[in-house]
Amino acid sequence: MPATPSRPGTARTRSWWGWGYADAHPDDAECTAMGALLPGTLARPLPIPRVADLPIARPGATPPPALAHLVTADPEVRAAHAMGKAYRDIIRALRGRPGRIPDLVARPTDGQEVADLLDWAGGHGVAVIPFGGGSSVVGGVEYRGDAHRAVMSLDLTSMDRVLEIDTASRSARIQAGALGPVLEEQLRPHGLTLRHFPQSFEFSTLGGWLATRAGGHYATGRTHIDDFVQSLHVVTPAGAGASRRLPASGAGPSPDRLFLGSEGALGVITEAWMRLQERPRHKASTSVAFADFDQALDAVRALAQSDLAPANCRLLDSGEALLSGASHDGSAVLVLGFESATTPVDDRLASALDVVRAHGGRCAAPTADRDTPTDAAVNAWRSTFLRMPYLRDGLARMGAVVETFETAATWDTIPALIDAVRTEVGAAALKATGHPATINCRLTHVYPDGAAPYFTVAVAGRPGDEVEIWDDIKAAANDVLHRHRATITHHHAVGRDHRPAYDLQRPEPFTLALRAAKDALDPHRILNPGVLID
Repeated sequence: MPATPSRPGTARTRSWWGWGYADAHPDDAECTAMGALLPGTLARPLPIPRVADLPIARPGATPPPALAHLVTADPEVRAAHAMGKAYRDIIRALRGRPGRIPDLVARPTDGQEVADLLDWAGGHGVAVIPFGGGSSVVGGVEYRGDAHRAVMSLDLTSMDRVLEIDTASRSARIQAGALGPVLEEQLRPHGLTLRHFPQSFEFSTLGGWLATRAGGHYATGRTHIDDFVQSLHVVTPAGAGASRRLPASGAGPSPDRLFLGSEGALGVITEAWMRLQERPRHKASTSVAFADFDQALDAVRALAQSDLAPANCRLLDSGEALLSGASHDGSAVLVLGFESATTPVDDRLASALDVVRAHGGRCAAPTADRDTPTDAAVNAWRSTFLRMPYLRDGLARMGAVVETFETAATWDTIPALIDAVRTEVGAAALKATGHPATINCRLTHVYPDGAAPYFTVAVAGRPGDEVEIWDDIKAAANDVLHRHRATITHHHAVGRDHRPAYDLQRPEPFTLALRAAKDALDPHRILNPGVLID
């Protein structure tokens, strides 16, 4: 059945250089107060950068008249499409060194227009960088190098409609440029949800989630966007096609798997049939404190290996708990929650609390069947979780180096991996800056066979050398992950920043197959050059 889209208000202005909305960034006083907590930072914040101060060259290519209405060379639009939102991107913008700014920004409205733009670009040596919400934190939406005469950012956010909803199969056909809130607003009248809520939910698109194999907020069960895909429609320079819409299939290698995680290097995902769920009506949550982090890890592993399937099972170490305000006594904190569309979840939460108590957990009073939890630790964590990217940008204005990276490994590896990151990345940060670093860890997703640790590193930098320091810290982190056979990324994608580590992680026969796919689908090598494969 057709669905009428209802788009949320768009009055707020997105920041061209930093995370999220321009009016949500910390002011100078808040930046200064944050910097005072990290010895060695600047006395006053770096000024907010202006597009007018950037060296923006004239476009190196001109689209034909038939495509001109889809393309702009406006300097502010081009600047906003030059980078993602990693720390490395933020500090380069603050220092006035954003790198190669795209010559053009195209905004197609359907798959045929995408095909026409790719055809023109391929014939004129123009690199094409697929762009959704621009929230990449791994260098996934920028151009590096000089092998192409011009660069075009392909912004898909004008393709944001829910085109069909199949209520019998509980699925929908959705255009890839739909931002999270736009997508959910169109599903809400039908009582349905995609139930995929990454931290970047407001500022990322369905196509971006699919192209990067994004992980959502939920800690167990369907955690990656892969789990929701019925079929994909993809436009490549070699042609367009859609996989058959099926609940499951054993017919050879999955065509969808070729493009899930391909990061725009093989084709442009324009539509997808996605599995939906009923909106949850029953919720229960609480927090659990642990004096011993190793006991907390054992408790989380026991929960992951049970059949309880918590929606939220996020373990914060003592530093992360302190930073978020979830604990002030040195305890690790587990944020635990359950939800269901059909049945109350109080019994499942009670069973989970029995498990964590057996591992030394101290449980707060549960909150049941409420959209807003009453548990102070849960609320503190939730508020900080949503605010953290803005605070990171505020620390960057103070000259601090703030890196976040995530991974996944099996349970037998997790304790040693976390210890090695704290020790070796901390040593690398101290060597690079002369200042001790703060290194915090949380588990964002848990599985019966392992978990996904997420690390935050913060240290005072040297004015003007922040990118080089970030590179040193990143290299040390990548080395630790490789030696412990952990993945280079659990849900942030590969992009350009993780490319060297990804080259080491994938098997050589797969490298050959990936290179052959690139040759076949993108013969002119215009799609997101430098991502995944050369």
